[in-house]
Amino acid sequence: MALPAARGKGVFASVAGTAFCFFFMLPDMPILFPVTFLMLFYGLVSLLGIRDIKHSAVEAALLLMGVLYIPLLLSHLTLLHGLAEGKHWILLMLLIVMSGDTGAFYVGSTLGRRKLYPVVSPNKSIEGMLGGFVGSILGAFIARAVFFPGLTPVDCLATALLVGLAGQLGDLFESLLKRSFGVKDSGNIFPGHGGMLDRLDSILFAAPTLYIYASNIY
Repeated sequence: MALPAARGKGVFASVAGTAFCFFFMLPDMPILFPVTFLMLFYGLVSLLGIRDIKHSAVEAALLLMGVLYIPLLLSHLTLLHGLAEGKHWILLMLLIVMSGDTGAFYVGSTLGRRKLYPVVSPNKSIEGMLGGFVGSILGAFIARAVFFPGLTPVDCLATALLVGLAGQLGDLFESLLKRSFGVKDSGNIFPGHGGMLDRLDSILFAAPTLYIYASNIY
């Protein structure tokens, strides 16, 4: 069956694509330029690498997903860093995501009763989701008090809710991918915490969300 080979291609596309977007993107180059190049390149690879036409669409989809999921989304960290007070924006995002994860875990494990989305993530609860939002809000106001005084209370609430929601969606989306492939963790590089992707899943959705806010609304 072609699926294992397609998985390998997807992993290669993600790793190579991420390296390309981070190290070969010029400071003023729009993010769509390197991503478009990679899409065209991997489209050509799919055409020239046909082994079983019946599975070619699946292989091409996984290959192109490897470009869109990690390289495109994660490259927004570079764009965030390039903004005025870019380091502060990145620290704000990390604090919102991590405090949201902490709030979701503790509230969900102690008060969680109603399942959020059991077919994707059986352990997540609605109560945990709400606890995550509370944690994200606290994280945003801590950031304002400690290192980002330019944020207004409205900014704190808006970024906490938007980035907090994006982070939770990113977590659920990665859970969907793992369950569709029948795996529990994305790897074992962090014993007890899953793989590298399990640590980055929230950031993949949070970084573009905060970049849009910081560059267009703030």
